[in-house]
Amino acid sequence: MASPVRFGTDGIRGRAFSDITPALAYRLGRAVAEVLAMPVVVGYDTRESSPVLARALIAGLVDGGVSATNLGVFTTPGVAVIAQRRGGCGVVVSASHNPYFDNGLKVLGPGGAKLDVLTEKSLENVLHRTADPETLEFVDTPIDESAEAEYVDHLRALVPDDLSALHVVLDCANGASSHVAHELFAATGARVTTLHNEPDGVNINNGCGSTHPDDLARRVVELGADLGLAFDGDADRLIAVDSEGRLRDGDDVMVLFAAEEERGDRGLVVTTMSNLGLHRAMEEVGVEVVETEVGDRNVLVGLEERGWVLGGEQSGHIIFRHLSPTGDGLLTGLKVAALVARRGPLGDLCDERWRRLPQRLVNVTADVYDDASVRSLFAQVRERHAVSETDVRLFIRRSGTEPLVRVMFESTSLELVEEFTQSLRELFDLA
Repeated sequence: MASPVRFGTDGIRGRAFSDITPALAYRLGRAVAEVLAMPVVVGYDTRESSPVLARALIAGLVDGGVSATNLGVFTTPGVAVIAQRRGGCGVVVSASHNPYFDNGLKVLGPGGAKLDVLTEKSLENVLHRTADPETLEFVDTPIDESAEAEYVDHLRALVPDDLSALHVVLDCANGASSHVAHELFAATGARVTTLHNEPDGVNINNGCGSTHPDDLARRVVELGADLGLAFDGDADRLIAVDSEGRLRDGDDVMVLFAAEEERGDRGLVVTTMSNLGLHRAMEEVGVEVVETEVGDRNVLVGLEERGWVLGGEQSGHIIFRHLSPTGDGLLTGLKVAALVARRGPLGDLCDERWRRLPQRLVNVTADVYDDASVRSLFAQVRERHAVSETDVRLFIRRSGTEPLVRVMFESTSLELVEEFTQSLRELFDLA
């Protein structure tokens, strides 16, 4: 009997071929076929392990009695769009922003929507009782070559703006957007320079993309470009770079669209990681902010409960609920570029709208983390600086995708933030 599997904050994720194996992918296919019982579209990113896992997954779906369409290398939000347009569900083989040696399996529900907790639990239960396949030799299936154009046309219909006045630099993270981002932005009329779009199976997210945007920032300044856009491995995140090379994350994007563009909707859903400055900026313009736990599914639930359209995460997951069933880095990038074309430089727009308060995020390996010591350190620093609880915040969470504990600290005082961060690094002997 196969061992039980648990879904994390973004599907099942782990080391390829040891945690995420072809046998597990096959079993998941059988489970999706049984629980969801509808046609499935399958996409995968550019890791060397992804095609192997996708073949096993598709075999499980077919053996489970459902039709499976192979989309080939495809972004996660693109899979969601195709599932929505074709009336089915989706599965993505990807570990998003993780390094190449990891991989993951993400199930998208009917219409490409995020799975609810009960459906995830049903999938876990079926996985637990499903036997491994009799063979690990799975055949290739033809790729639906029409799906990419269908996805590009869909995005252009949502954001039809003429961007011919802009020079945009794209960083594709050597991931799933590598074969589609340039085509999409070139269709807007923009001058496009594309970086890190030559995946080789092991260079996904390696010193590039939304988690490593320094090269993008440098190239934007060197080229005198108007805007830089960095995606992660499966392209559901976006980190922007303004014309001066300054990083603009999900908080910047949410502030701009909540205050500038979505005026018929006066609410914004963010996670606990969003900067305190965002909350203050939204209060100034009368936009209600609701805070959820980390995870774009939690954001989506918050939006659906309130009938709002905009929400997201500081990391770059942005959800325009009236436009897409999930966060889409390419869609967000188009909307940011269109805003710049209409309103002017991204840096000016952000600086006019809000001020980011000092904030630091420190990742501590889970097996050495000690919560009592961190909270004691926090209390000592607060007492030493006599800062009120409204001007300082400590947030601690265990990562759902990596063996890390994320400690975030922010305050109106840069000195206090730097002191706490340095003390925290010394506490755990971090470089």
